[in-house]
Amino acid sequence: MKLIVEKIVDETPDVRSFRLVRADGAPLARYEAGAHVDVTAPGGVTRQYSLCGSPGDAHAYTIAVKREAVSRGGSQALHERVSVRTELEVGAPRNLFALDPDAGEHVLFGAGIGITPLLAMAHQLIGEGKRFTLHYFTRAPEHTAFADLLGAPPFAHHVRFHYGVQQDAMAHYLDACMNAAGPDAHVYTCGPAPFMDAVVRCAARSRGEDAIHLEHFQAGAPAASSAGGDGPFEVQLAGSGRIVPVPAGTAIVDALAAIGVAIDTSCREGICGTCVVPLLEGEPDHRDNCLSKKEKARNDQICLCVSRARSARLVLDL
Repeated sequence: MKLIVEKIVDETPDVRSFRLVRADGAPLARYEAGAHVDVTAPGGVTRQYSLCGSPGDAHAYTIAVKREAVSRGGSQALHERVSVRTELEVGAPRNLFALDPDAGEHVLFGAGIGITPLLAMAHQLIGEGKRFTLHYFTRAPEHTAFADLLGAPPFAHHVRFHYGVQQDAMAHYLDACMNAAGPDAHVYTCGPAPFMDAVVRCAARSRGEDAIHLEHFQAGAPAASSAGGDGPFEVQLAGSGRIVPVPAGTAIVDALAAIGVAIDTSCREGICGTCVVPLLEGEPDHRDNCLSKKEKARNDQICLCVSRARSARLVLDL
């Protein structure tokens, strides 16, 4: 869909928020906290951004974009080439990071630009009257996006700011935050990979993996499977029975595209979930960052842009 930039705010020296609306003022599709959208920046680069506004705002999507020092084109274009009234192409919301509705308490850990999906969660949790605490780690107050909003009612009672925590002290801070939460609280984290890894390690000492949720906004380097490696395998399309070879070094989506089977993709890095399809048979080699550990363990779906096979053949529900 085409949306118009209604408002731009410099949240920090390198983070800018964009409020996006329909030109005719009509409502947008509803979403739940944790959702993200594809945004195509001027120049044609498409990137995924978490929705950080209130899910109850039916007339706008709000995203926040950090200008990266080494930009691949998306953040630079949005900072330099977008102004109020600019029209942007925006995809429908998708959610791989939803709040667990059965959790009695929620503890949110954000660092840097990772605050974005957690801000939407804070909006939703306040609206639902749920118990939660948001721990927000940044370099300094001037680098804290949405600081004024989060430091004022109704958020202030729930938010704890942590400035300039050094890496060697992070475990101590996280332990204190985790110990302040109930043992049944669910944990959610988003931020740089080392920060999220530290949160997950800390949380895993006191709760099961089903109570730990994380959102990747950058893809890590997927490790090759010792069982399947990067060698060739086959996929079979259940609908037609057709068998498609997937050569070494070729993505499943590309092998399918070569025979005219188009699979929607967006990030091509295994983080957005666009190309996840049901898996009927075979053992996948999951290399994505969008499916949870529990979802991967079921082996009933696969991310076709980065994942491969441990078995000789995978049968896809296509």
